Amino acid sequence: MSNQNYIFYGTKTNATDVRTFIEHNLKANELAEDEGKKRTPLCIWGMHGIGKTELVEAIARENNYQWAYIAPAQFEEMGDLVGMPKIIDGQTHIIPPEWVPQTEGPGIMLIDDVNRADDRILRGIMQLLQNFELISWKLPKKWHIILTANPDGGDYSVTPMDDAMLTRMMHITMRFDVKAWALWAEQHNVDQRGINFVLTYPEIVSEERTTPRTLVQFFNSISHIKDLEKELPLVQLLADSCLDSNAAISFISFIKNRFSKLITPEEILNSKDFDKEVNKYLESVCRKEVLRVDILATLCTRLMNYIDIKLKKIEDIHLDNIRYFIKMDLLPNDLRLTTLQEVVSSKGSRLKSIMNDPEIGKLLLSKM
Repeated sequence: MSNQNYIFYGTKTNATDVRTFIEHNLKANELAEDEGKKRTPLCIWGMHGIGKTELVEAIARENNYQWAYIAPAQFEEMGDLVGMPKIIDGQTHIIPPEWVPQTEGPGIMLIDDVNRADDRILRGIMQLLQNFELISWKLPKKWHIILTANPDGGDYSVTPMDDAMLTRMMHITMRFDVKAWALWAEQHNVDQRGINFVLTYPEIVSEERTTPRTLVQFFNSISHIKDLEKELPLVQLLADSCLDSNAAISFISFIKNRFSKLITPEEILNSKDFDKEVNKYLESVCRKEVLRVDILATLCTRLMNYIDIKLKKIEDIHLDNIRYFIKMDLLPNDLRLTTLQEVVSSKGSRLKSIMNDPEIGKLLLSKM
């Protein structure tokens, strides 16, 4: 994005840490409510399109929380927030909007893009953040309030929040992290050619038109095109429709260099002849004028993500091929060490047995 003095709140961190922050505070708020204490809303700051809303939705879904969603930028009048008056037995009552939760939680109310709302609406939300209720309605027990916001101080069309509002919430800022995104993309079956592309060229995520959201849109649009090289004009049209020109050009170059046809983690793990099918292939792809460490790093990340997410059972052939992969002369020692550290932190005890290979130990010691 253009160079702006953006104002964020809370620690700037990746989606994994934001998830930890949210899940911890959901539990803390439930305990506080049980003890008769006030609950605290949570606000996630960040650039557009990096997955703030999707992250909260995923947490709600995975924990079987009820769900309520409002986008206050769409509210034109206070009645959209508090409800509309109705005469009942000669008295005026305010009838809450239909989106207001009616049943006891646990549940999450997401107030999305809160600071894109009009200042009057923002001021109206303050009481909700303080007391979990408004003049006409209150959130049932065990409901949580989470907000998302774009940064102040830049070229976003947002309404600044004053300290009185900011201090009613706990804040964290979500930023794009390529490895966290790649893990998410693997879990959600994003086209693997797209995952390879972003891991190889993470700098293309410009946060203007090229965001994680628009990249996934693009990758979904090409997912049914088997041979991208044969359909380059169509791929170019699709890329230009949702990405910056630099990102679109980079993806076309990625295809022309045949990196879109990189060997897959599944092929590496199930190889019957590692030297011929994997090692020699990678030698031809990565040993150029300058060693393509970026391609090797991409494959290391994808391999570990695949093992973590999609490999149901680690067979002997998988262990052998992981050992062969780590011992490749082509692999720089820093990548070898990083990959081994991920192996050690893995939950699978079988996978950790790789560390007992004496050749791997010698390799690490000889190249330190």
